[in-house]
Amino acid sequence: MNNGDLVKTVRMNYLFDFYQSLLTEKQRNYLELFYLQDYSLSEIAETFDVSRQAVYDNIRRTGDLVEDYEDKLRLYHNFEQRQEIYNKIKLNISDETKVMKLIQQLEELE
Repeated sequence: MNNGDLVKTVRMNYLFDFYQSLLTEKQRNYLELFYLQDYSLSEIAETFDVSRQAVYDNIRRTGDLVEDYEDKLRLYHNFEQRQEIYNKIKLNISDETKVMKLIQQLEELE
């Protein structure tokens, strides 16, 4: 798996975590098997007795759907910002002024 595929897989895993409750059972099953369990399209198709193309189309549409949810709700984006600020706090824990500024940034996030 190349770096671009790995980045996409990690992103989709996070988006799945945030938005899975908004998906149908079939959409959840396909994404979970493909991105979390690392099943191939053929393995998923065999599991659900559908064509490989049907699995591919569903995963692509569902991926677009969770990206659309992210564009509107920004849960993953805000999570990343919080993580970044949290890591800066850990690095600057001995500098009270910096820590207070970082805490303020956290509080200002939507």
